[in-house]
Amino acid sequence: MTSLSDLLAAVPAGALLPSTVENIIAVHSSPSTPDWARASIEELVTGEAWTELNDRFYKNLAFGTGGIRGRTIGRVVTGVERGAPQPLGRPEHAAAGSNMLNAANIRRAAQGLGQYLKLTYPNQPISVVVAHDTRHFSPDMAQVVATAVAELGIQPYLFSAERSTPQLSYTVRWLKAQAGVVITASHNPPHDNGFKAYWADGGQLVEPFASGVITEVNKIAANPLPAPAGTIPQTIILGADADAAYLEAVSNLVLEPEAIAKAKADLKLVFTPLHGTGIQIIPALLDKFGFNYSIVEAQRTGDGRFPTVQSPNPENAEALKLGIDQANAENASAVLATDPDADRMGVAVRDRSGQMVLLTGNMIGSICAYYRAERFFAKGILNDSNRHRATLIKTFVTTDLQARIAEHFGIKIINTLTGFKYIGEKLRDYELLTGLENYDAQPYETRRAAQLERGTFFVFGGEESYGYSGADYVRDKDANAATLMFAEALAWAHVNGQTLVEYLDDIYRKFGFYTEKLGTLTFEGAAGAMQIKKLLASYRSTPPVTFIGESVVRVEDFGLQDFVDVDGKAIPKETMLIFHLQSGSRMAVRGSGTEPKIKFYFFATAPGTGDLDATKLAVRAALDQWWTEVQADVQVRIA
Repeated sequence: MTSLSDLLAAVPAGALLPSTVENIIAVHSSPSTPDWARASIEELVTGEAWTELNDRFYKNLAFGTGGIRGRTIGRVVTGVERGAPQPLGRPEHAAAGSNMLNAANIRRAAQGLGQYLKLTYPNQPISVVVAHDTRHFSPDMAQVVATAVAELGIQPYLFSAERSTPQLSYTVRWLKAQAGVVITASHNPPHDNGFKAYWADGGQLVEPFASGVITEVNKIAANPLPAPAGTIPQTIILGADADAAYLEAVSNLVLEPEAIAKAKADLKLVFTPLHGTGIQIIPALLDKFGFNYSIVEAQRTGDGRFPTVQSPNPENAEALKLGIDQANAENASAVLATDPDADRMGVAVRDRSGQMVLLTGNMIGSICAYYRAERFFAKGILNDSNRHRATLIKTFVTTDLQARIAEHFGIKIINTLTGFKYIGEKLRDYELLTGLENYDAQPYETRRAAQLERGTFFVFGGEESYGYSGADYVRDKDANAATLMFAEALAWAHVNGQTLVEYLDDIYRKFGFYTEKLGTLTFEGAAGAMQIKKLLASYRSTPPVTFIGESVVRVEDFGLQDFVDVDGKAIPKETMLIFHLQSGSRMAVRGSGTEPKIKFYFFATAPGTGDLDATKLAVRAALDQWWTEVQADVQVRIA
């Protein structure tokens, strides 16, 4: 057979990047590379699949601050990778490549995390909890993680089947484990998967832990670990007791069970897990509180193809179509949908005219933030003497309506960078302020009292990308909990004679109409990564001076300037810029941390008095015009 060197020598000049050639040779010659992967590489070279090879090998898949994410299935699937027939049409092997999410990169990430744990907890027992979603290769990769950490002498815990990301976060704390890993790519397309790491507090990796793990992962990339020595712990499979503990923790979120009981006679919900992990917990939660609901049967079963949707993303109207059809057939009041790892939730609600209305993540979060804050005050849990010790938490790119809600109630508003790990980090800070020993073992009311006495009580938190949390038993966004909290708010409005659209309009009339728009541009592969980098650099070096006829009066550069939150804690540096217009409208620009996209966030507000419907149309039209101008400007910047 022709050697790889001979094959590469025949590559036309410029067809492959130098880094691509270097990484192809490194992977092909590595003793740990299986024969099928070598054959797959040779098949791509022989087939002159230069673009595919560049995308697969132009870099080593980097372990970022929270983990790694990438394609498990190439745009070109080789015959070797397709292999023997598999359930659900999945290839037999995850794609070969240094920049692909495959067993080699998963093992490297797990070993790096394990090595850092051993440095952090020397001569101590260490355990890691591992979960996975319903994606292609997720169970296999979860087993790779469990085996890799066990070979380092670390005790792995593994769920018996798919479980959600927030349940992983909870279970790390429940078991007092030192870390956790969930195999998921959230709502990404079916060809993607990922490795997401959590620390002992149940939150995603933040500094200094993130840098420490990255250092160890990079060491392994250069010098693979030797074969394991000594006794290897057997994986412990988690059972029903883990589910029961998590379900009980989520149940503490309900503030008005009587309203739910009154509403259930004529309030019906439709739930869909979009082929993901939400089916494992949400029906049990809804049953516990007596909600009347049905499930979209075509989307009940876990399926990594996500065959009934274009994308398993509850932000997209299309993903809720089957649920809306079912709601119309059953005259249900709302559709609630969760993404594959059940950390995001989207909804559609019926308005007074009978139409189903999609709510944005900003709307959902604002409804829950207002409802929970108002009920805490109505019940006397929050009052004039302790309100200064309560907070809402949101990201900088989440609606300012939630800041107005906080201001109204006299509670703090914390802004964080994008990523729920920063909200989780604040919750860790607040936990430490309570001084409680064995914090999680304390009753919920005891923890809350300690927070209101000497720390900060977390009322609600969220981000515009459909992620929410109502308490600190988890340190990540929780769609299981969000489904319960939103269903309760829906029941409360219902028993008080309102649709949820009317409830939201009342919030607008009280605080003003706030609206937002998200624009995204996708740049795939090696060339796309360079375009995103170039575009972000151009906004810094040559910022726009006008938009929609208004001057840009201020630019905030989170990569160069120093910012602190209202607690006085420094905001980490990140390549994000916010452009403020003279009217108070603003636009934020940042690269996605998990997808090959650059994101543009637009914010505007207007008085909530007068003709609210006309105000909504006018302000939203202005944001549409703004996005059109930005897209034209982007083409000039990347030319």
